[in-house]
Amino acid sequence: MVSSKKEAASAVSSQEEGSANALRRILVVEDNRDSREMVRTLLASSNNSFSVTAVETAAEALVLDERKPFDLYILDIWLPGMDGLGLCRRLRERGRTQPIIFFSAMVQPTDRHYVLAAGADEFLVKPKDIDKFLPTVTHLLGIETNGSAT
Repeated sequence: MVSSKKEAASAVSSQEEGSANALRRILVVEDNRDSREMVRTLLASSNNSFSVTAVETAAEALVLDERKPFDLYILDIWLPGMDGLGLCRRLRERGRTQPIIFFSAMVQPTDRHYVLAAGADEFLVKPKDIDKFLPTVTHLLGIETNGSAT
């Protein structure tokens, strides 16, 4: 738990270098350390300016969101305490309209229906949809790729 608070306090950033693109703030909520690092690595591999904050629990996410909303939320379904579905609903109840992506390995046939009903914009399965992850992130953030908006 202590490491997650340190992670929350120090965001990992890809710095802008004179780019006209704004730095996009992304919150990753994932209790598995390896999965959090995989998401950070995927986001860092893009040519976009992202500031990534990663936490382990929905409670930590809600505290950070209350301070300042993020541009994109990436959630796991199964979290300790409140699950990702509950977190998604709470974000929408707060009036958050920013995109929410579920990226989860624990998948049941009905999960896609439940995450979309909770207010998510997209549901991706780890690791099967790893090739769709960055295109989905850039599309939902309205970032142009190859000279055109996605």
